[in-house]
Amino acid sequence: MKLTILWIVFLAILNGFSQTNLTFGIYASDKPTEMIKQFRPVMKVLENGLSEYLGKPIKIKIHVAKSYTQGIDDLITGKVDFSRFGPASYVKAKDQNDKLRIITLESIKGKNTFYGIFCTQENSPIKSVKDLKGKKFAFGNKNSTIGRYLAQQHMIDNNVMSSDLLEYKYLGRHDLVGTEVAAGNFDAGSLKESTFKKLVKKGLSLREIARFENVTKPWIASGNMDEKIYLAIQNVLLELKDAKALKALKKDGFVKGSDSDFQKIRESIKRNAEFFK
Repeated sequence: MKLTILWIVFLAILNGFSQTNLTFGIYASDKPTEMIKQFRPVMKVLENGLSEYLGKPIKIKIHVAKSYTQGIDDLITGKVDFSRFGPASYVKAKDQNDKLRIITLESIKGKNTFYGIFCTQENSPIKSVKDLKGKKFAFGNKNSTIGRYLAQQHMIDNNVMSSDLLEYKYLGRHDLVGTEVAAGNFDAGSLKESTFKKLVKKGLSLREIARFENVTKPWIASGNMDEKIYLAIQNVLLELKDAKALKALKKDGFVKGSDSDFQKIRESIKRNAEFFK
């Protein structure tokens, strides 16, 4: 009996060492259930690719943080092994933990840029950003690149400050910005282009006012990630061609990136106080 128990314990220990468990972190910029559905296919491909590269089973758990701040904290403290952030969240996380490393950037049509959208109702008289003076405006999350920092930078560039707005509010998610603007609760709002297109396709009464360029989202390794695992993740993502996974992710692949790609985002965060003068 004792030998049997010892054998079972030995097998359990051996199995534990043979499999590496990783945790992938994201934060709820859209509905958490939709985000799990979006990332599960690419995680399965990544698991298989990493297992082949490293020569042992790899299991990846998806952890959805309730807020941008929690998502950042999860990565810089090592609660998750790697994460996918928006550019502003990456800049803030990097400032808090310089050991964080970019694994890859997402690719859209072979590029590492995409767009944020200023939207209004289809029948609204608003034609440009300058027309937002005296209007009610919906931002996304207070930590969002498109939902706040770049949108407010674009307003600054068009001489529209917070004091010029009748009212503004942070709604937390891109989809909520679109639905609230379409419902007439706000005159306009800022959200990412993919969410804007999805809502328009669903029949919501939305129209584009203006757009501004953003860097695609980086996938980032925690400061204590093993070098072999880091390189394996990078290689698998750069070589990823699985049509189903990429379709769910709404991207066409991954490209290499560096910290210098985010200088424009750093500048928008640095200048953000100008919007509130």
